[in-house]
Amino acid sequence: MKWVAMVVGVAVLAAGTLVAVSWALTGRALERTYAINDPPLKITRDAGTLARGEHLFATRGCADCHGRQGEGRVLIDEPGLMRVVPTNLTRAVHVPAYTDDALAAAIRHGVRPDGTPLMIMPTGDYAQLDDQDVGALVLYMRTLPMRANDPGRSVVGPIGRVLHTLGKLPLLPAESVDHAPRLRQAPPVAPTVEYGRYVAQVCTGCHRSDFTGGLVVEPGTPPSANLTPHATGLADWSETDFLRLMHTGLRPDGRAVDPMMPWRSYSRMEDVELRAVWAYLASLEPVPGGGGGAGK
Repeated sequence: MKWVAMVVGVAVLAAGTLVAVSWALTGRALERTYAINDPPLKITRDAGTLARGEHLFATRGCADCHGRQGEGRVLIDEPGLMRVVPTNLTRAVHVPAYTDDALAAAIRHGVRPDGTPLMIMPTGDYAQLDDQDVGALVLYMRTLPMRANDPGRSVVGPIGRVLHTLGKLPLLPAESVDHAPRLRQAPPVAPTVEYGRYVAQVCTGCHRSDFTGGLVVEPGTPPSANLTPHATGLADWSETDFLRLMHTGLRPDGRAVDPMMPWRSYSRMEDVELRAVWAYLASLEPVPGGGGGAGK
């Protein structure tokens, strides 16, 4: 019993030390500031740009996290791990500090107007978003009717801080994106590999930048799928199978994908966008491992 007590004591001490170190390191990371010097946005304020912004908001994950009207909501609430609360955008866009360029920095760099990082914002999905597309998103967000909803703030618990320190939780995506100032321009709209690579960036937050998957995005959900065309991914799929999944949420064998897969949003993409994504995924080199079958 004496040895057992000693082992337990050492384990408790080690766990406590890990939590303390993780708390300090995460606190430092949360206070870090990033200098964003992208060229100023040039927004064309017309009906076509507004319609493009509405389309992007609905199909690129913005509505899935922030709510269909941008009202904000509690996305994940796991005590000890984290409470993820995408903000009420209808209020944020009226904060003076959120200029057009500050909103662009939040979208593409994952930082607040003061340069500190946003938590869980899937910045990697938008880091390469075309300048005109970002301008369209900003223009549309500023038209959202004001909502009084106050869902609270995101909070990271001790378990979440430990996982972040161990590299198991992408808590602060601003740490890993390229903040170098540059112009961004999308390829021509066509069902091509190049345009598909551009559109498919919205999938990288769940399926990783190399599309090998394996991420558990929310506790209790299955790992994201490996979308490279290997034996358990897309090897036996056709473009028709892929389009069916995106429009109905059903795999070729009729099984439904996990509800975590936001196919309902993607189903609102234009046909050329979905076909381009398929062309890009089909062009990837097979990479074993990662997640399970396609579509979670």
